[in-house]
Amino acid sequence: MELANRHLLLGITGGVAAYKAAELARELQRRGATVQVVMTEAATRFIGPPTFQALTGQPVFTDQWDPRIDNNMAHIELTRRADAILIVPASADFLAKLAHGLADDLLSTLCLARNCPLLVAPAMNREMWAQAPTRRNIAQLQADGVRVLGPGSGDQACGETGMGRMLEPAELAEDIAAHFTAQRLAGRQVLITAGPTFEPIDPVRGITNLSSGKMGFAIARACRQAGATVTLIAGPTALPTPRGVARVDVRTARQMHDAVMLSLADANALADVFISVAAVADWRVANASASKLKKSDDGQPPQLVFAQNPDILATVAARANAPYCVGFAAESEDLERHGQEKRARKGVPLLVANIGHETFGRDDNELLLIDAQGSHRLPRASKTELAARLVQEIAGRLAEPGRSSASR
Repeated sequence: MELANRHLLLGITGGVAAYKAAELARELQRRGATVQVVMTEAATRFIGPPTFQALTGQPVFTDQWDPRIDNNMAHIELTRRADAILIVPASADFLAKLAHGLADDLLSTLCLARNCPLLVAPAMNREMWAQAPTRRNIAQLQADGVRVLGPGSGDQACGETGMGRMLEPAELAEDIAAHFTAQRLAGRQVLITAGPTFEPIDPVRGITNLSSGKMGFAIARACRQAGATVTLIAGPTALPTPRGVARVDVRTARQMHDAVMLSLADANALADVFISVAAVADWRVANASASKLKKSDDGQPPQLVFAQNPDILATVAARANAPYCVGFAAESEDLERHGQEKRARKGVPLLVANIGHETFGRDDNELLLIDAQGSHRLPRASKTELAARLVQEIAGRLAEPGRSSASR
């Protein structure tokens, strides 16, 4: 679990979005964290302390004179084992307190006395968010090293729509997990393909495969959490886009090829790494019908003519000043030999082979990493865990002596 052994202090201020903090507390614990809740008096007007005590299994603190702390210094003791303080929601009033160093209640005092990172998730009416004092306070907090998560834009409790809406609990949990992830790919541009392709036979039928896209989407998420700017080119899949990832949807192998080439041509987003995870069809139907094919009276099947699709990975690897290329392979036998042959044929430094042919659609997998020095396994684990480990492997290779930041 990505937040295992993390102790988080969840501060809740007065605002209707306080109810979302309950869901966030559960999500943080699901990811392995322990959560200690501290509430302002105003927060208790929106949601009661017993709710958080039941959800976290920890006592909730609201009073800086709370006698449950032996030395009566709750503002000191509560932060000593915290890995981070999260203010969710962070009202305009509380942000102003933080920006000016005010400390007139337990939560504001412990924020001032902390020796750990502080993250805030603003939540307020759009007009309050847009006002100059709030903008100055946010700028000051960022200059002080406070990490500001959001806000987002959307419907607000007041009936208006605009900026100031607190991020959803799942989004905040992703940002918090990223905060604790080593930024091994900070400043890097990563381009990823994922999912299947679909080659039409007629308007309603086509040739595809069983790829779910789970591995590629997990890698896109892991790269983003490691600090990279990520573009994900996805074949047909219903998976949600990982937070912070730019997604381009395509259908056919040629559309995927064109999208990759277009992305690589963008001088403002020149890829440092290309990870080809998509299960791209080798062949397409050259004589696809413009109308639905019907059964023939004589029972003969339609005569399909196949043409070879472009090899996206080999094309990218052969480019001048190519990015660091990582390919994926699914082989049913003699994995290392076939993997080495494919790696050499594609001209890539690293090939990742799925161990076993039943990986499609599963939430776990086992991988074999193949490079010029040989191979080693990443033992069976969830695709999320494997993606994080693969990112470590790639980052380590990018950091090898002789590979400058401009060398791709």
